[in-house]
Amino acid sequence: MAMYRIEIEETFDVPRNRVFALFADHHRFGKLLGAPVKRIKDSDQADPNGIGSVRKIGIGPIGLEETVTGFEPDSLIEYTITSMSPIRNHLGCIRFADAPGGKTRINYTISFEDIVPFTGKAVSAALEQGIRRGIRKVPQLA
Repeated sequence: MAMYRIEIEETFDVPRNRVFALFADHHRFGKLLGAPVKRIKDSDQADPNGIGSVRKIGIGPIGLEETVTGFEPDSLIEYTITSMSPIRNHLGCIRFADAPGGKTRINYTISFEDIVPFTGKAVSAALEQGIRRGIRKVPQLA
């Protein structure tokens, strides 16, 4: 199976804590993606969206479950798909850093392998397009 990687770097004229809060909150993350997202399991950490929390993206039986595997307030969110999926060995990683002038820089990477040969390219393109479209909403939503 082939390995795929998406990497998106963006800088926003919004403080880091507000950008992080947008990405960390499962419901608000759904607004960013333009898809319904619901937290279905709380983390046992101080933040219910932290390590161990599970979110469902989609409606009814059509959707994915993602589990947060790394969470450092205002710095890092890592997650992986933990339900049936057309991809495997998925890892999403969003890093947040200060940029000059009170701005925030994010580095968003997703890596995965396809299960069905030659489908990874289409999945990768759709994911990247959706995330880039959503990221443009950060200044309005954060």
